Amino acid sequence: MKVKYLLFPMVFVTLLLSEVIAQQDQKEREDYYPNARSLSRHEAAPEWFVDAKLGIYFHWGPYSVPAFGSAWYPHFMYIKGSWINKYHQENFGAIEEFGYEDFIPMFTAECFDPEDWANLFRMAGAKFAGPVAQHHDGFAMWDSEVNPWNAMDMGPKRDVTGELFEALKERNIRTLATFHHARNGQRNAGNPENWGSNGYDSHYPYHPDLPTATTEPKLRKLFGNWESIDLFNQYWLNQVDEVVRKYDPDILWYDSWLNLIPVSTREQMAANFFNNGLKNGQEVVLCHKQDDMPLAYSVHDIEQGGRRDVSPIPWMTDITLGERRWMYVEGEKYKDAALVVRNMIDVWSKNGIVLLNVSPRADGVINQEQRKILKEIGGWMAIHKEAVYGTRPHTVFGWGPAKIADGTHGGQSSNVEYTAEDIRFTVAKDKNAMYVFLLGQPKPGATIELREIGGYHRNIPPGKIRDITVLGTGQTVDWELSPETLTLVVPDKGLNEISTVFKMELERSNK
Repeated sequence: MKVKYLLFPMVFVTLLLSEVIAQQDQKEREDYYPNARSLSRHEAAPEWFVDAKLGIYFHWGPYSVPAFGSAWYPHFMYIKGSWINKYHQENFGAIEEFGYEDFIPMFTAECFDPEDWANLFRMAGAKFAGPVAQHHDGFAMWDSEVNPWNAMDMGPKRDVTGELFEALKERNIRTLATFHHARNGQRNAGNPENWGSNGYDSHYPYHPDLPTATTEPKLRKLFGNWESIDLFNQYWLNQVDEVVRKYDPDILWYDSWLNLIPVSTREQMAANFFNNGLKNGQEVVLCHKQDDMPLAYSVHDIEQGGRRDVSPIPWMTDITLGERRWMYVEGEKYKDAALVVRNMIDVWSKNGIVLLNVSPRADGVINQEQRKILKEIGGWMAIHKEAVYGTRPHTVFGWGPAKIADGTHGGQSSNVEYTAEDIRFTVAKDKNAMYVFLLGQPKPGATIELREIGGYHRNIPPGKIRDITVLGTGQTVDWELSPETLTLVVPDKGLNEISTVFKMELERSNK
C-alpha cells in the first residue's frame, strides 16, 4: 500500500517536469535566435505579403534640398572636381564652408501632410508603404535617441516615420521601413589609396583634409566616421532595433551593401525583428538585395528590374516613377502610367511584388506630375484589382514580341515597351478564375490565340472554362477551345488603353 501512496508524488513530479519541458519546447518554437537554423523557421513571404502586390516608398531627406544630381549628392559633393562638387561650390560655396549638415536646417518639410500622403498611396492601390528611414547619408527620418541627426530634433522637427505610420495604419495599410545606411560607415580611413575617391565601401569619401574626416563627437556620426568599424556596426544595429521597437514595421527592406555588415550582426537584426513580430502577432517580412540575406527567411529584391520567368518563390522589385532619379530633382521626367502598369503586370505574372518609389520635394510636396501618374495607376488598379491582389502565377507567365533589355541591376529591364500583342497571366488562389492581360489596347474584332507551348497545354486554364468576359465591364468575349488552341475574339466595347484584362471563369478544380 505504501508503494501506491508513493506513486502520487512521483506522478506529480513527472507531470510538472513534462509541463516545464513543454514550455521550454514552446519557447524554442516561438523565439528566434541569431543563427541560420533558428531564423530559417521564419516564413519569408507570408500570404498577406504575396497577396499585396504593390507597395510605395519615397526617397526624401536633406539631399532633397539641392534638388540636383541624385540622392548621392552627399557623396559626390565631397569628391573634388566631380560635377556635383562643382555645382555645390557654385551654388552653396566651398565644402569647408557649407557642408552636408548645413542642408539640414533647410530641410523644413513645411508641407508634409501624412494624412494626404497615406490617402494618395491608398488611392494608387498600395497595400504597404513607408519611408526611406535612413539613406546612405546618415540622417534618420524618425524620432531617434540613438542617432542625434534625426528629423525630430532638427530639420522638419517632426517624427516623419511615426506620423506616417499612424496615418497608414488608420487606413489598414501595412508599414515598411527601408534602410540604406550600411554604406554610411567609414571604411577607407586606413586605405590611403582610396582617399578622396569614389571608394566602394563607404558613402562619404575620406581624406584627412576633407570635412568628412572630422573627429567632432556629434558630426562624426553623420559621416559614419567612428573610431572603429565595429562601433559603427553596433550603431547600425541599434538604429534598426530602435525603429523596430518603436514603430513595429511589417516590413524591413535593405538596399545594397548590407553585405558590409557582419553576418552575426545581420542575424541579430533578423532575430530581433522576427521576435518583435511574434510579440505583436505580426507576420513580418525581411527584404534584401543581391545575396545579402538567406532566401530561407528573406525576400530577394531586384532593383529596377525583373525576372525573365516565373519564380518558384515570391520575389520583389523596387522601381521609381522618375525616368532616372529616386529623389526629387528639378526637371526630372517621369514615366507614364501605362509603362509602369504594364511592367508591374509582368512582375505579378512571375510571382513578384512591386515596391514603387515617389520623390517628394524638400518642402514635403509630392508634385502634380507624380500625383497624376499615381491617380492613373490607381484608376486602373481599382477596375482590375480582382486580377491582381491575391492572385498567383500560372505555370507560364505569358509571351509576346516585346524586346526585353537587361536590367541595370540584374534580370530584365523595368522599362520594357509592351503592346497588346504581349500577354500575361495570373490565376485566382482558388483557381476559379484565370486572368489574361493584354499589355495594351487591342483592336476590336482581333483574334487572340492561346496555343500550347512546348507540346504541353500549360497555357490552357487550370480548369474547365465556363465563360470569358472583359474584367471591369462584364462585356462578353466570344471564344472557342480546340484540343490545341484557345481562341478569343476581342469585343468592340470595354477595352482599356493601359491593359485590357479578360476573365476566364472556371469550374472549381478538385485538386
